[in-house]
Amino acid sequence: MIILDGGLGRQLKSMGAPFRQPEWSALALMEGPKYVRAAHDAFIKAGADIITTNSYAIVPFHIGNERFAKDAEDLLMLSGQLARDAAIATSAQVQVAGGIPPMFGSYQPGKFDYALGSQMMQIFQRCLAPYVDFYMAETLGSIDEARCFLDAFTASEKPVWVSLTLEDEDPVVGQPKLRSGELLADFLGFCDGRDGRAMPSAVLFNCSQPEVMEDAVRVTAGYFAAQETAPLIGVYANAFPLMKKDYEGANADLHEIRGDITPDAYADYADIWVEAGAGIIGGCCGISPDHLRVLKQRLIPEGPCLRV
Repeated sequence: MIILDGGLGRQLKSMGAPFRQPEWSALALMEGPKYVRAAHDAFIKAGADIITTNSYAIVPFHIGNERFAKDAEDLLMLSGQLARDAAIATSAQVQVAGGIPPMFGSYQPGKFDYALGSQMMQIFQRCLAPYVDFYMAETLGSIDEARCFLDAFTASEKPVWVSLTLEDEDPVVGQPKLRSGELLADFLGFCDGRDGRAMPSAVLFNCSQPEVMEDAVRVTAGYFAAQETAPLIGVYANAFPLMKKDYEGANADLHEIRGDITPDAYADYADIWVEAGAGIIGGCCGISPDHLRVLKQRLIPEGPCLRV
């Protein structure tokens, strides 16, 4: 079992770091990088085998086009250095995931621009490469976003993980969908390696309601069950209230956190995901070191982080 870290943005906010919209977690890199290091340390202390670079908000959607052009490379390298320093400082075998965010905003797959997205992803790859063990695309809402990431990163010598955000407003059991409305099954057919495209090392589901994750894990595990090689499967859900399909305020609002997603309640969900086939468990927005601590105790991982 592999334990991912939790939601960096809300952890930074809870620690008193510089934090606001639209900059979100990028503001701490700009004005208080010590808080980013402290957040990484907190997740490691809670039991994370993998920490993720604080690079989610280093996109024009959050910091603006002018600041992205001027500062993105320096901010990305700083995010990588802070995570690597935190990993080196512990006696545990902690790895660093290079977080690759949605290039044009969370939950807005219809705004994706393949050509521009590819150019931006190349900046992430170049700047994070010296610091990370693998790359993890997060909160991908469409097959086109995933295709762009895989095209941009599979030539890398480092492994790649793909994490999808799911339609959770009106789910259909047995037919999980990406936020674009595309079937998860269609994504799995796209990335299963049979067309010559390299298969990602892991397929995960993040930044969606915990209630929809089990179905996605079961469908994914079932799809790869008959294949000789299969990706690892993982989940890191959020604790946000349900976001409607027409939601466009991802860099405007600070949402409340669901009061029912306590550490024990989240671990109850994790038990179900593991039974369904997940081997990687962590947390997204609102999932704290306290949640990870209970996850670690509940799931009782055997040995250090699996090398990816």
